[in-house]
Amino acid sequence: MDNLYGILKSAHSGWRYIVFVLLVVAVINALSGWLGKKTYTEGNRKLNVFTLISAHIQLLFGLVLYFISPLTKLPASEAIGRYWKMEHISMMILAIILITIGNSKSKKITDGVAKHKAIAIFFGLALVIIIGAIFMMVKADPSKTFFGVS
Repeated sequence: MDNLYGILKSAHSGWRYIVFVLLVVAVINALSGWLGKKTYTEGNRKLNVFTLISAHIQLLFGLVLYFISPLTKLPASEAIGRYWKMEHISMMILAIILITIGNSKSKKITDGVAKHKAIAIFFGLALVIIIGAIFMMVKADPSKTFFGVS
């Protein structure tokens, strides 16, 4: 079980960079399309779907880790235990829900600028939540760094 934990922890720690970079690029791209009144291209759609898929893969890693990690066994009365047991998972699930809603809404809209707007708003909110969760992690768990592999 320790070997599985180590592998999943490494996968979850490494995969976060893929999710983060794709999300930042998708938000910048969507803001550019929305504010620049650009058409919504197949490349935009693929970027958004890849961002969605990468976030869902990260969620799967995280859910398995949630049930086997020693960090979630810590008491919730301590900041580090509360963060890993409740705050981290809640914020990340909310962020992934927002990404999913944004992608779904953009598929139902026909106007290109409105598609960009939906992605910019929902993916942007998800990005803000993820960055907030990272700051909370660094504060709750001094052994973690903002972008360090843990």
